Amino acid sequence: MKEVQAFLKECGVYYLATIDGEVPHVRPFGTAEIFEDHLYIQTGKKKDVYKQIQKNNNVELCAFKDGKWIRVAGKLVLDDRVEAKKDMLDKNPNLRGMYNELDDNTAVLYFESGKAIISSFGEEDKIINF
Repeated sequence: MKEVQAFLKECGVYYLATIDGEVPHVRPFGTAEIFEDHLYIQTGKKKDVYKQIQKNNNVELCAFKDGKWIRVAGKLVLDDRVEAKKDMLDKNPNLRGMYNELDDNTAVLYFESGKAIISSFGEEDKIINF
């Protein structure tokens, strides 16, 4: 899991795909933190992405850097504890202008189960289950 997080951090931006009914939606994200042995992301509860995850928590993300790419698929679960939100915001202080661990908008979600595949042209895929 730490290798997955490190890859995402090195990329800076990854793209998260959700489903809205039968329609996929993809948008850029930047948060990827480990808290209590889970990989977490962050968003706002008022956003469509959050609403889509609540209806169907199967997601996939993808990022690319230096000729390698990662795909991470799994189910996201909301962790509404203040401690989880605070950890995310402390590690990403640039979000504090928009979010607060005590507000009703901040959402941190973790991969309940996940599978990451790191690929490149010419190398065998590396699979990481977490």
